Amino acid sequence: QNPKTSAIVKQLVAEGNAGELQKYFGSRMEFGTAGLRAAMGAGISHMNDLTIIQTTQGFCRYLEKNFSDLKKRGVVIGFDARAHPSSGGSSKRFARLAANTFISQGVPVYLFSDITPTPFVPYTVTHLKLCAGIMVTASHNPKQDNGYKVYWENGAQIISPHDKGISQAIEENQEPWPQAWDDKLIDSSLLLHDPYATVNKEYFKDIQKQCFHRNINKETNLKFVHTSVHGVGHKFVQLAFKAFDLSPPFAVPEQRDPDPEFPTVKYPNPEEGKGVLTLSFALAEKDGAKIILANDPDADRLAVAEKQESGEWKVFSGNELGALLGWWIFTCWKNHNSDTCAIKDVYMLSSTVSSKILRAIALKEGFHFEETLTGFKWMGNRAKQLMDQGKAVLFAFEEAIGYMCCPAVLDKDGVSAAVITAEMASFLATRNLSLSQQLKAVYDEYGFHVTKASYFICHDPKVIQQLFDNLRNFDGKNTYPKSCGRFKVSGIRDLTTGYDSSQPDQKAILPTSKSSQMITFTFANGGVATMRTSGTEPKIKYYSELCAPPGNSDVEQLKKELDELVNALEEHFFQPEKNNLQRKTE
Repeated sequence: QNPKTSAIVKQLVAEGNAGELQKYFGSRMEFGTAGLRAAMGAGISHMNDLTIIQTTQGFCRYLEKNFSDLKKRGVVIGFDARAHPSSGGSSKRFARLAANTFISQGVPVYLFSDITPTPFVPYTVTHLKLCAGIMVTASHNPKQDNGYKVYWENGAQIISPHDKGISQAIEENQEPWPQAWDDKLIDSSLLLHDPYATVNKEYFKDIQKQCFHRNINKETNLKFVHTSVHGVGHKFVQLAFKAFDLSPPFAVPEQRDPDPEFPTVKYPNPEEGKGVLTLSFALAEKDGAKIILANDPDADRLAVAEKQESGEWKVFSGNELGALLGWWIFTCWKNHNSDTCAIKDVYMLSSTVSSKILRAIALKEGFHFEETLTGFKWMGNRAKQLMDQGKAVLFAFEEAIGYMCCPAVLDKDGVSAAVITAEMASFLATRNLSLSQQLKAVYDEYGFHVTKASYFICHDPKVIQQLFDNLRNFDGKNTYPKSCGRFKVSGIRDLTTGYDSSQPDQKAILPTSKSSQMITFTFANGGVATMRTSGTEPKIKYYSELCAPPGNSDVEQLKKELDELVNALEEHFFQPEKNNLQRKTE
């Protein structure tokens, strides 16, 4: 019933444009553990009013089956500032339609009255003990995209088998229910609640448990620049600084207010490097700020840059910031816990493609480290399991600039990570140390961990399948490569098939998934490289790392060796020319 998408389809039918219609209606968006992520537009392959109604009807029926008290507890729905005028879709509209679906079935809905960071949704699920949460966002994807992200009652993103159960329920509930389109009905409903004021108060109270140096924060002369990259983060990072008694960061004026067009950046993704930070560098130079904090548009990720002695800016990789935050959060914990027995119940987590620096710190300091599959859905669910067993999960991170610094949110949170980074930098400044110098100190103490990650773009699923099939049948059927250029392969773990050459029974310990590609190669020189497909973008990603024991200070040699390993990986395993792969460009 949306006049804009309806008109698009009628126009295509009138033109007899079978090709475009096939694109719009050929296949339904797949509902996976990351929920939905697709372009806004007409047809069942896109995010629009109808597909949101259908998805929510399926999700509602699935929740009714799983929770006898759904009508007592309810769900929370949040949204970012995305909008797509040509198809009439927007995150707010989709959130209201989803709320209408639940309310029509007698389910209470806590719908945020305004835009909110993604981490506020899992926080609300836990805080108000709700059955589930939905966040309408496409995070840092291009402007035409939107998404529908789902959290379970434990406050973590859903994992299998829930995705399959919801997917099936969507298939069974495609006919819109009566009044499905009339979202004005919710405004007069007694089942509609607005958690905005409560959550804003409680969240900022909860993150203050991670504030350890209030006096330093009050006195510091260190200046920060913050950019929300046209997303939702501005107001919330300002409030977080206030909660920690820090002076507010300078906001990049051109990027401060939400703008679904993202006019100043090619991609609204701080992970893409210096291009996204150009305006931040200029403001920092003007105001004499040493440190830049950049959130992605839904404020669940954080990038950090620091001005070096040379006048150059260093943008920290996700692994480097993970090392710093891991060191900092453990140090703060240690200073406030004199009981040496307590350390046996302390945990940190990271994903299998992230740096193993936390493992090195854990080994030396005596706490536990665990790795999970890629993505915060795994770390959030594992953290909840451990917390339910009485363990303290201090920190979890992934190399894609995602950090969980505060147990009140079981997902990555760019707001708390920003303010905790600011407190760490302010503390280090009192010791005349920069973040870069402290990072070197961490590596000196626990061993250097050099990492390098990138990706190739490939829009043809057949090519991707062929590339991974070749790796599994490299020297004849069912044989993996024995070397990559001059680098000898010493171990293989394939989490698509479940094979792991290092295990006695050759079976991988981490869960496997046939629907996504992921192979990890260990090399005789101690290097590790993983190749995997992305769940939300047309990319084949790779991650590589070389670790040295503490005291081995020849970092340049390590970096050179890793560069050569990565070049060999690209040339022999990716074969970009042969497979027509497009390289990541700055």
